[in-house]
Amino acid sequence: MRLGAIEAGGTKMVCAVGDENGNIFEQVKFPTLMPEETMAKIVGYFSDKEISAVGVAAFGPVGIDKKHPNYGKLLETTKVEWKNFDLLGSLKGLNVPMNIETDVGGSCIGEAWKGAAKGLDNVVYVTVGTGIGAGIMVNGKIVHGMLHPEAGHIRINKRSTDSCDSVCCYHENCVEGLASGTAIRARWSLPAEELLDREEVWELEADYIAQALANYIMVVSPQKIILGGGVMHVEKLFPLIREKTKQYINGYLVADELEDMDSYIVKAGLGDDQGIVGCLKLAADCLGRT
Repeated sequence: MRLGAIEAGGTKMVCAVGDENGNIFEQVKFPTLMPEETMAKIVGYFSDKEISAVGVAAFGPVGIDKKHPNYGKLLETTKVEWKNFDLLGSLKGLNVPMNIETDVGGSCIGEAWKGAAKGLDNVVYVTVGTGIGAGIMVNGKIVHGMLHPEAGHIRINKRSTDSCDSVCCYHENCVEGLASGTAIRARWSLPAEELLDREEVWELEADYIAQALANYIMVVSPQKIILGGGVMHVEKLFPLIREKTKQYINGYLVADELEDMDSYIVKAGLGDDQGIVGCLKLAADCLGRT
C-alpha cells in the first residue's frame, strides 16, 4: 500500500511516498511560497503516485478537531498569507482519505512509532529550530484540547544579563522568543552554525531550554523527552541541557528515568524524518492499517 506524507513547514514543504510500516520510498521538498502556488505543486507531485491516503503535519496553529468548522485550516499563523487557509481543502483533488496533525505532533507520533520513543506511551517531542514547539503524547495519544498545546510559548525566566528582546511578537519571556534559532541569530547577530565555538551562546541556550523541559516534566511526567530541530544538531547542547534540567528539578522528583538523564533527554531517533514517518502513520490510521 502506498501512502502520502506532507510535512508542511513555514519555510519548506516536505512530501513523501511510503507505506504503512513507515518505509519511505521517495521524498521531495518545495519552498513554502504563496498558498495556491505551493499547494498546486504538492497536488501535482502526488497526482500520479497512486496513494491510498495522506497524512499531513502542519505548522500552525492549525484546526485539528474534526467536529469544528476550522478543521484542516491554518489559524493565527504569523505567515499572514497562510492565515485561515484551508490546507486540507486544497488537497481534496487527490480524492483520498486524509488526517492532519500539528508539525510537532506528527514528529512525536513518528518517534513513538519508529524512533527514540518506540514502545512508550507518554512522550514529549520538542523541536528547537526557527521556532520552538512540542508534541505531547499521553497514554499513547497526542494531546488535543480546545486546540492543541503551544508549548513553545510557556513563560521562562529571562536572565538579567540577557539584553536581547524576545523575537516572539506575542510574548516577552516565552521559550520560543528567547531560545529559538531566530532568537539566537537576533541575540548574537549570527546563525547558530557560526557560533559553535562560543561557549556562552550554548550555556545560555541550554539554560532556557532546560527551564522549559523542567516545566514539561512537572506537568506531563513523560517517560522520555526527545529533542529535534536544526538547533539541536549542536551536539554539545545535550549534556548542558541534561545537567541544567536536573538542577531545575532540584531533587523534587524521584524516578528511575531521571537517574539516567543521558537516556531520558535524547536526540531524535529518526534524524530529520520523524515528521514524515509520523505522517505515514496518520495516513495509515485513515485506513485502519496500523
